[in-house]
Amino acid sequence: MLLSTLFLGAVSATDFVTCGSVIKLVNKAYTMRLHSHEVTYGSGSGQQSVTGFRGETDSNSYWWIRGASEESCKRGDSVMCGSEVLLTHINTMKNLHSHQHRAPLTNNQEVSAYGNDGAGDAMDVWEVICGGNNPWRRDSAVKLKHKGTQKYLAASGQQFNRPISGQMEIVAQSKSGGATEWKVAEGAFVSPPSVNIHTEL
Repeated sequence: MLLSTLFLGAVSATDFVTCGSVIKLVNKAYTMRLHSHEVTYGSGSGQQSVTGFRGETDSNSYWWIRGASEESCKRGDSVMCGSEVLLTHINTMKNLHSHQHRAPLTNNQEVSAYGNDGAGDAMDVWEVICGGNNPWRRDSAVKLKHKGTQKYLAASGQQFNRPISGQMEIVAQSKSGGATEWKVAEGAFVSPPSVNIHTEL
Protein backbone atom coordinates (compact mmCIF):
# COMPACT_ATOMS: atom_id res chain seq x y z
CA MET A 1 0.00 0.00 0.00
CA LEU A 2 1.51 3.32 -1.06
CA LEU A 3 1.44 5.93 1.66
CA SER A 4 1.27 8.59 -1.03
CA THR A 5 -2.38 7.60 -1.53
CA LEU A 6 -3.26 8.10 2.13
CA PHE A 7 -4.06 10.90 4.52
CA LEU A 8 -1.92 10.54 7.64
CA GLY A 9 -2.42 12.10 11.04
CA ALA A 10 -5.18 13.31 13.32
CA VAL A 11 -8.81 12.50 12.61
CA SER A 12 -10.81 15.32 11.07
CA ALA A 13 -14.24 15.91 12.59
CA THR A 14 -15.74 16.51 9.15
CA ASP A 15 -14.35 13.51 7.25
CA PHE A 16 -15.51 9.95 6.79
CA VAL A 17 -13.97 6.50 6.97
CA THR A 18 -13.12 5.33 3.45
CA CYS A 19 -12.67 1.91 1.91
CA GLY A 20 -9.05 0.83 1.96
CA SER A 21 -8.15 2.96 4.98
CA VAL A 22 -5.99 1.55 7.78
CA ILE A 23 -7.30 2.56 11.20
CA LYS A 24 -7.23 1.94 14.92
CA LEU A 25 -10.55 1.51 16.73
CA VAL A 26 -10.90 2.50 20.37
CA ASN A 27 -13.64 1.12 22.61
CA LYS A 28 -15.88 3.84 24.08
CA ALA A 29 -16.38 2.20 27.49
CA TYR A 30 -12.81 1.06 28.19
CA THR A 31 -10.56 3.21 25.94
CA MET A 32 -8.83 0.07 24.70
CA ARG A 33 -7.74 -0.24 21.06
CA LEU A 34 -8.78 -3.28 19.05
CA HIS A 35 -5.58 -5.32 18.82
CA SER A 36 -4.14 -8.62 17.63
CA HIS A 37 -0.74 -10.33 17.53
CA GLU A 38 0.80 -13.73 16.85
CA VAL A 39 -0.51 -15.23 20.10
CA THR A 40 -3.14 -17.97 19.85
CA TYR A 41 -5.91 -18.77 22.30
CA GLY A 42 -5.18 -21.66 24.64
CA SER A 43 -8.85 -22.67 24.54
CA GLY A 44 -11.80 -22.45 22.18
CA SER A 45 -10.80 -22.26 18.53
CA GLY A 46 -7.05 -21.98 19.17
CA GLN A 47 -6.97 -19.22 16.53
CA GLN A 48 -5.03 -15.96 16.75
CA SER A 49 -6.24 -13.91 19.71
CA VAL A 50 -7.90 -10.49 19.50
CA THR A 51 -7.64 -8.22 22.54
CA GLY A 52 -8.06 -4.69 23.79
CA PHE A 53 -4.76 -2.81 24.19
CA ARG A 54 -4.31 0.51 25.97
CA GLY A 55 -1.17 1.74 24.19
CA GLU A 56 -1.57 4.27 21.37
CA THR A 57 1.53 3.57 19.28
CA ASP A 58 1.57 -0.22 18.80
CA SER A 59 1.26 -1.15 15.12
CA ASN A 60 -0.57 -4.36 16.06
CA SER A 61 -3.69 -2.23 16.56
CA TYR A 62 -4.00 -1.29 12.87
CA TRP A 63 -6.87 -2.77 10.82
CA TRP A 64 -7.45 -2.46 7.08
CA ILE A 65 -11.07 -1.69 6.13
CA ARG A 66 -12.28 -3.64 3.09
CA GLY A 67 -15.64 -4.50 1.62
CA ALA A 68 -17.14 -7.97 1.97
CA SER A 69 -16.85 -7.91 -1.83
CA GLU A 70 -14.67 -5.69 -4.02
CA GLU A 71 -17.74 -4.22 -5.72
CA SER A 72 -19.34 -3.19 -2.41
CA CYS A 73 -16.46 -1.03 -1.18
CA LYS A 74 -14.31 0.57 -3.86
CA ARG A 75 -11.04 2.11 -2.75
CA GLY A 76 -11.54 5.67 -1.50
CA ASP A 77 -15.35 5.48 -1.32
CA SER A 78 -16.99 6.36 1.99
CA VAL A 79 -18.03 3.38 4.12
CA MET A 80 -21.78 3.70 4.51
CA CYS A 81 -23.82 2.83 7.61
CA GLY A 82 -25.20 -0.65 7.00
CA SER A 83 -22.21 -1.67 4.87
CA GLU A 84 -20.75 -5.16 5.23
CA VAL A 85 -17.00 -4.98 5.78
CA LEU A 86 -13.91 -7.02 6.55
CA LEU A 87 -11.35 -5.78 9.06
CA THR A 88 -7.97 -7.24 8.20
CA HIS A 89 -5.17 -7.08 10.78
CA ILE A 90 -2.42 -5.25 8.97
CA ASN A 91 0.59 -7.03 10.55
CA THR A 92 -0.66 -10.62 10.19
CA MET A 93 -3.21 -10.24 7.35
CA LYS A 94 -5.83 -12.21 9.24
CA ASN A 95 -9.46 -11.06 9.35
CA LEU A 96 -11.50 -10.12 12.41
CA HIS A 97 -13.66 -13.20 12.91
CA SER A 98 -16.22 -14.71 15.25
CA HIS A 99 -17.98 -18.05 15.64
CA GLN A 100 -19.80 -20.03 18.31
CA HIS A 101 -16.79 -20.88 20.44
CA ARG A 102 -16.93 -19.62 24.00
CA ALA A 103 -14.70 -16.66 24.85
CA PRO A 104 -11.76 -17.53 27.16
CA LEU A 105 -12.71 -15.36 30.17
CA THR A 106 -16.47 -14.86 30.00
CA ASN A 107 -19.59 -16.60 28.79
CA ASN A 108 -19.63 -14.56 25.58
CA GLN A 109 -18.71 -15.53 22.03
CA GLU A 110 -15.05 -15.71 21.04
CA VAL A 111 -13.57 -13.16 18.61
CA SER A 112 -10.39 -14.16 16.81
CA ALA A 113 -8.25 -13.29 13.80
CA TYR A 114 -8.56 -15.85 11.02
CA GLY A 115 -7.45 -16.62 7.46
CA ASN A 116 -4.35 -16.14 5.35
CA ASP A 117 -3.29 -13.09 3.35
CA GLY A 118 -6.69 -11.46 3.88
CA ALA A 119 -8.66 -14.49 2.67
CA GLY A 120 -10.96 -16.08 5.24
CA ASP A 121 -14.61 -17.13 5.20
CA ALA A 122 -18.17 -15.84 5.65
CA MET A 123 -17.69 -15.54 9.42
CA ASP A 124 -15.32 -12.60 8.84
CA VAL A 125 -18.12 -10.22 7.78
CA TRP A 126 -19.25 -7.35 10.04
CA GLU A 127 -22.04 -4.80 9.51
CA VAL A 128 -21.30 -1.15 10.33
CA ILE A 129 -24.13 0.10 12.56
CA CYS A 130 -24.52 3.88 12.63
CA GLY A 131 -27.14 6.52 11.84
CA GLY A 132 -29.36 6.04 8.81
CA ASN A 133 -28.14 5.84 5.22
CA ASN A 134 -25.10 8.00 5.97
CA PRO A 135 -21.32 7.61 5.71
CA TRP A 136 -19.37 6.40 8.75
CA ARG A 137 -18.00 9.60 10.33
CA ARG A 138 -14.51 9.45 11.79
CA ASP A 139 -15.62 11.45 14.84
CA SER A 140 -18.68 9.27 15.66
CA ALA A 141 -18.95 5.96 17.48
CA VAL A 142 -20.27 2.96 15.56
CA LYS A 143 -21.14 -0.62 16.39
CA LEU A 144 -19.91 -3.63 14.46
CA LYS A 145 -22.45 -6.45 14.20
CA HIS A 146 -21.26 -9.92 13.23
CA LYS A 147 -23.30 -11.06 10.24
CA GLY A 148 -22.97 -14.76 10.94
CA THR A 149 -24.24 -14.71 14.53
CA GLN A 150 -25.89 -11.27 14.84
CA LYS A 151 -23.79 -10.32 17.87
CA TYR A 152 -21.92 -7.08 18.55
CA LEU A 153 -18.16 -6.64 18.82
CA ALA A 154 -17.48 -5.66 22.44
CA ALA A 155 -14.87 -5.32 25.17
CA SER A 156 -15.80 -7.55 28.11
CA GLY A 157 -13.96 -5.63 30.85
CA GLN A 158 -12.00 -8.76 31.83
CA GLN A 159 -8.20 -8.75 31.52
CA PHE A 160 -5.83 -11.57 30.63
CA ASN A 161 -2.82 -12.82 32.58
CA ARG A 162 0.41 -13.94 30.93
CA PRO A 163 1.49 -14.02 28.14
CA ILE A 164 -0.73 -11.03 27.30
CA SER A 165 -1.06 -9.61 30.80
CA GLY A 166 -3.21 -6.50 31.10
CA GLN A 167 -4.83 -6.84 27.68
CA MET A 168 -8.62 -7.01 27.65
CA GLU A 169 -10.85 -9.76 26.32
CA ILE A 170 -12.70 -8.84 23.13
CA VAL A 171 -15.94 -10.73 22.51
CA ALA A 172 -19.13 -10.80 20.50
CA GLN A 173 -22.26 -10.33 22.60
CA SER A 174 -26.00 -9.99 22.14
CA LYS A 175 -26.46 -6.93 24.36
CA SER A 176 -25.79 -3.51 22.86
CA GLY A 177 -24.29 -0.68 24.93
CA GLY A 178 -21.19 1.42 25.57
CA ALA A 179 -18.90 -1.62 25.51
CA THR A 180 -20.08 -2.29 21.93
CA GLU A 181 -19.30 1.23 20.66
CA TRP A 182 -16.09 1.92 18.74
CA LYS A 183 -14.56 5.13 17.49
CA VAL A 184 -11.74 5.77 15.03
CA ALA A 185 -8.49 6.83 16.69
CA GLU A 186 -5.25 6.94 14.70
CA GLY A 187 -5.24 5.99 11.04
CA ALA A 188 -4.10 6.31 7.47
CA PHE A 189 -7.07 7.31 5.35
CA VAL A 190 -7.47 6.71 1.63
CA SER A 191 -8.65 9.88 -0.07
CA PRO A 192 -11.85 9.86 -2.13
CA PRO A 193 -11.20 9.81 -5.89
CA SER A 194 -12.30 13.44 -6.32
CA VAL A 195 -10.00 14.82 -3.59
CA ASN A 196 -6.44 15.99 -4.27
CA ILE A 197 -3.99 13.68 -2.51
CA HIS A 198 -1.83 15.10 0.24
CA THR A 199 -0.02 13.91 3.33
CA GLU A 200 -0.23 15.26 6.87
CA LEU A 201 2.49 14.18 9.28
